[in-house]
Amino acid sequence: MKPEWKQTKRDTGRKYKGEIMMTFKEHLNEELKNPQLKKYYEEEKYLLELGLAIVEAREQKGLTQKELAQKSQVTQQQLSKIENGINCNMLTFIKVSNALGLGLTISA
Repeated sequence: MKPEWKQTKRDTGRKYKGEIMMTFKEHLNEELKNPQLKKYYEEEKYLLELGLAIVEAREQKGLTQKELAQKSQVTQQQLSKIENGINCNMLTFIKVSNALGLGLTISA
């Protein structure tokens, strides 16, 4: 028999399956059933993936953030935001990508 979801006695906002606390992955999968939340989640995930690709390319070339920022003609703060998946100006992203020799492709 599968345990049902219930709130704890203290209303902590944590959901439990019987006596076992939900894992993060279980909680995320439950929350992603909401189409609007899923849309925002996918957008943020994509920004983070782009940022990680920039970090990997920068590190492969042996560049520091400061060096890449100078080469890209952007501030180190702008570069840090890109690498951390924070929404940025497209021109800034293009400058950094070009400085790393990365091509940008848009597909449907």
